[in-house]
Amino acid sequence: MGECQVKSILSRGRFTLTSHTDFAIVRPMTDHLETELKFYLSGFETLRNRLPELGADRTDPNTLEYNVRYETADERLRKTKCLLRLRKARRTTLTFKSPPPTADSRFKTHRELEVKVDDFDALDAILQALGFHRRQVYEKWRETWQLDAATICLDTMPYGHFLEIEGQPDAIIAAVGKLGLSWHRRIIDTYLGMFEQMQKDEKLGFNDLTFANFQHVTIDFDRYRPMFEAAGKPSR
Repeated sequence: MGECQVKSILSRGRFTLTSHTDFAIVRPMTDHLETELKFYLSGFETLRNRLPELGADRTDPNTLEYNVRYETADERLRKTKCLLRLRKARRTTLTFKSPPPTADSRFKTHRELEVKVDDFDALDAILQALGFHRRQVYEKWRETWQLDAATICLDTMPYGHFLEIEGQPDAIIAAVGKLGLSWHRRIIDTYLGMFEQMQKDEKLGFNDLTFANFQHVTIDFDRYRPMFEAAGKPSR
């Protein structure tokens, strides 16, 4: 299928296209915004055991997520603060993230388009045939809970344990209070963004954020907390 045919098909759907010499950016005609916060957890099991007491329900068991981040030859997705990701977990999904119309410094917010797919390997091959290349692989274990109107994700990364709260701003703020977390300790950086800082500081000789790569690497995240938590960032 040629580029003109692809543009013709997409233009009849719910998308508009901005052409580029190397690829086309698909822009949603309606926004789906995802808002979230992260917290580093030193007492991971303690908080996990409190969730049922607070009325939370587990919606997904602890599952290993295998993610591939794709890029263009000129790193255009990164330069425009976009992410194209294929994830294999209990289900396989393709996700595109881009900056929101307006930023809110209290949270991490982005536009998100996501679709379930049946065949990870086939879609990986299609993306590479379209000119995207595998830029980075990253893994995490995730267990998902629902607390009132907020989604609670317990994440184990190769460099530490984290809690992620997703939902509308009011629901996130309510969940932070109910969980007894300190608002000024929130993190709005991405896991990949934090890893990039560690790569530089620790002089890590690998680019993939996998448990195998961290098998013989120990990261003291407490050393990095002031860089990522709101309490350590300069006020704006």
